[in-house]
Amino acid sequence: MATTSAPRRTAGTLTAAGDLLRALAAPVRIAIVLQLREGERCVHELVDALAVAQPLISQHLRVLKSAGVVHGERHGREVMYRLVDEHLAHIVVDAVTHVEEGGSAARAEHREEA
Repeated sequence: MATTSAPRRTAGTLTAAGDLLRALAAPVRIAIVLQLREGERCVHELVDALAVAQPLISQHLRVLKSAGVVHGERHGREVMYRLVDEHLAHIVVDAVTHVEEGGSAARAEHREEA
């Protein structure tokens, strides 16, 4: 039985991937990515959709923007945010789907009990 090995990645690539995953690793940021998957949103739309305070949404958007997950473009007095690309939405959707299908149910239940 022949096995193929995964291609080797550079340390820089692995570090950048880890940074990206850390940027996505907060419930509010996951929710923001899911909202932006549906289309562009401004801060007040995210505040309304997620029922989270505006300063907290802005803080999470800064993290996502600095990680290259979202891009903001000014339209008059508002900044419209969008995902940089669909790869990032797939990462989040796959993680959420995995949990919903029971893949991480034990860990999720343990955290909810704590």
